[in-house]
Amino acid sequence: MVRNKNGKINIVLHDNKGVKLDTDKRHIESGPFMHIDQEFSSFIGMDNLKQTIKEIYATIVINERRKQMGLACSKQVLHMLFKGNPGTGKTTVARKLAKMYFDMEILSKGHLIEAERADLVGEYIGQTAQKTRAVIQKAMGGVLFIDEAYSLARGGEKDFGKEAIDTLVKHMEDNQNDFVLILAGYPYEMERFLLLNPGLKSRFPFILDFHDYDVNQLMDIAKQMVTLREYQLTQEAEWKLQEHLYRKTREVERNFANARYVRNVIEQSIRRHAVRLIKNEQYSPEDLMKLIGSDLSFEEM
Repeated sequence: MVRNKNGKINIVLHDNKGVKLDTDKRHIESGPFMHIDQEFSSFIGMDNLKQTIKEIYATIVINERRKQMGLACSKQVLHMLFKGNPGTGKTTVARKLAKMYFDMEILSKGHLIEAERADLVGEYIGQTAQKTRAVIQKAMGGVLFIDEAYSLARGGEKDFGKEAIDTLVKHMEDNQNDFVLILAGYPYEMERFLLLNPGLKSRFPFILDFHDYDVNQLMDIAKQMVTLREYQLTQEAEWKLQEHLYRKTREVERNFANARYVRNVIEQSIRRHAVRLIKNEQYSPEDLMKLIGSDLSFEEM
């Protein structure tokens, strides 16, 4: 994944040879939601999100059964709005949903387009609608994810951002069968954004709150990150990190970076570990894996 920089649009493609929607006897015997639990097994918390995905999947399966029996069934509208502070998993979840919606045969391609204000809003009359339609066209068959979506409304009535919103709303209705729009941003700003645009809230049947992680969850995330990199925290390092996170989460600091903050701490500790170790002439496999208390530093965080 290449980060969105200088107004560039990021496209995330998935291997579209994934598992298709499967409702045969073998799948039912293994549990109807087993594949969802497996996909989200590495996600700490997010119980409401996981339940929502199970509801969407169950509705797809039951609608197919209703269709087979000649009963009425309707297409689900899956546009979503994510509210949460930095590092609470909004972008990561959007990527996962794009893949899962392809696996469920909701979307034909299952790719993700990340966009920001600069990708949608032009500098003169007529340019905004053109730019926004172009981004939507790239997202067809997949998910369009717009972070800090409230920036589209920051200029008031005369700002071209309103034109971008109007264009998005139109295509949400026209292309809902093979297009999912996810708007995301900080909780307070997203609430104000919805208030400034009457009727917009009703177009998002799924509004999900991404809560800040508590200390235990942040420690689980840290251990998960360390394990994936094939390192281990010593007990001393664990205690030091936990004590720091307790202090950090109690500070009156708006928009604490949550998992992103933990990732930065772990990555810095790995660099400090390397500097400490390279001074030795010999080191064991255990030395190469153990992150000790002195490897953790929070002064630059």
